[in-house]
Amino acid sequence: MYLDRERLEELEAAQLAPYAQLSRDSEGRAHEEAEPRYRTAFQRDRDRIVHSAAFRRLEYKTQVFVNDEGDYYRTRLTHTLEVAQIGRTIARALGANEDLVETICLAHDLGHPPFGHAGERALDMLMADYGGFNHNHQSYRVVTELERRYAQWAGLNLTRETLYGIAKHETDYDLSWAAGLDPKMRGSLEAQIANITDELAYNAHDLDDGLNAGLFTPQELQELEIWRELCSRLGWKGWQIDELTRHAFIRELIGLLVDDVLKTTQANLERVQPKSAKDIQYHPENLVGYGERVGAMNKALKKFLYENMYTNYRVVRMQKRAERFVEEMFRSFADDPRQLPKECQEELERRDLHRVVADYIASMTDRSALLEYRRLFDPMMRP
Repeated sequence: MYLDRERLEELEAAQLAPYAQLSRDSEGRAHEEAEPRYRTAFQRDRDRIVHSAAFRRLEYKTQVFVNDEGDYYRTRLTHTLEVAQIGRTIARALGANEDLVETICLAHDLGHPPFGHAGERALDMLMADYGGFNHNHQSYRVVTELERRYAQWAGLNLTRETLYGIAKHETDYDLSWAAGLDPKMRGSLEAQIANITDELAYNAHDLDDGLNAGLFTPQELQELEIWRELCSRLGWKGWQIDELTRHAFIRELIGLLVDDVLKTTQANLERVQPKSAKDIQYHPENLVGYGERVGAMNKALKKFLYENMYTNYRVVRMQKRAERFVEEMFRSFADDPRQLPKECQEELERRDLHRVVADYIASMTDRSALLEYRRLFDPMMRP
């Protein structure tokens, strides 16, 4: 049976909740173009993100452990795929638009520079006098300006709903101004799902990677209520954790957090009774969230990971090395932009030098950044 776009849109309208974002009600794109016959507008957005150069580069960008630390650890790409998978599960259960949630999840880290948050901190410091650097803003710029795949326009020409979801991904750095949004407007239910799923996946896989790397032990985790809860659920009283048991813990953790998000959000929806997507966007608080107990346990887990993983000497060494690479490359390019590739030099006619340098470095993978560093500073390396 062939389902054309109109039929797919009808199925969305019939199956999704009244507060879901429907693709047939999209506000459209900045540049008008005919929609495909066999995909909805949000499905096209998803496909454009997956086919972008920025998405492919996520495979070799650091999550916590630099690429050369080992093949098991998460990268930006595996993190992004995990976020999208969990986001779809939550969206389906709540009657939200799965395609839009997946699209926002797939796009949320496109602007991350190499070497994870260490690379971002370094660029933000170097760009302090030139507008700063934030990976969420950079993700928005990637899909609206920096990706070049069409002769008619810069960027990917995504729907406004997808752009709004990216702009509203992080409340600490509001991009409403960039997307032309009312600052008082919250993210759609789909954007809120993508936002909480990112943090949920982050905590779960960092716990997994931290245990696998031996950065902390099950005994140290006993101080956390959420770990004791997982031990109780699994009936585990051991001291040494093997690979299969570790996988079981991570599955149970994700299940615990997803269950609580669904129960809490459903209760909020029943209390507020939103009749449209706009009702959610103009509600004074987010409706997607954790209950009080699980929220507190998750917050404690996040604090533990920061204190025992992100500040572990092995991780700090990787971060300081990464910051040095980024800083030295940035200063070298800014000092003499003739070292930049031809396409970057052409951008200097349209953009500030320091922003062009930051964009170039942010686009690099870990290994391409290391290679570029060697080209600049290793006398035995060919330029």
